[in-house]
Amino acid sequence: MVTVVETDRIEMAESDNERTLDAMFDALERMPVPEGYKAEIVEGTVFRSPQRDTHWDIIADIYDQLRGQYAKRIKSDVRIDYPGHLNGFATDLTLLTGAAEKNAKGLWRHEDVVLVVEVVSRSTGANDYGPKKTAYANAEVPVYLIVDPYVGRCHVHTQPKGGDYLVETTVAFGADVDLTGTSVGLTLGTGEFPRD
Repeated sequence: MVTVVETDRIEMAESDNERTLDAMFDALERMPVPEGYKAEIVEGTVFRSPQRDTHWDIIADIYDQLRGQYAKRIKSDVRIDYPGHLNGFATDLTLLTGAAEKNAKGLWRHEDVVLVVEVVSRSTGANDYGPKKTAYANAEVPVYLIVDPYVGRCHVHTQPKGGDYLVETTVAFGADVDLTGTSVGLTLGTGEFPRD
């Protein structure tokens, strides 16, 4: 069972920001995107990245570990708008609270996010460690997990405050990622995570 502490979360930036994000995503939907690619907007820049086998295998492994407890609350590659200038992310995996509701536009709300998992891609990895981490901290996402198959490590960020995470724990592939002391409340095994 997930226990989520209700806190005041930063509201999405002004409505002009939201309208611009909507227009950008509408344009993306009309463009041909090759199968196996995902698109997201980070600080107003559109990124399209392919999902490599390694990337997908890690996502599937984590999903399998979460689904026994949270099957209906896990989302993948679904747009969620985050605080900051034009941040519409399609995270690799997102775990929502049990009471999560979509907003009036039919989008999941960042206020309901408990965990974000990003598996690093070579072309967009700087976003995962930089502007996305800042946006998740500003949104007060309780747990942000970066899985980096290039270095064989997981970085667990917890205790968001003032636009940053106060605690970072690094775990090498092969060891367990202990999230039992967080709102996620379980341990993730990394022994099967492939490296790139």
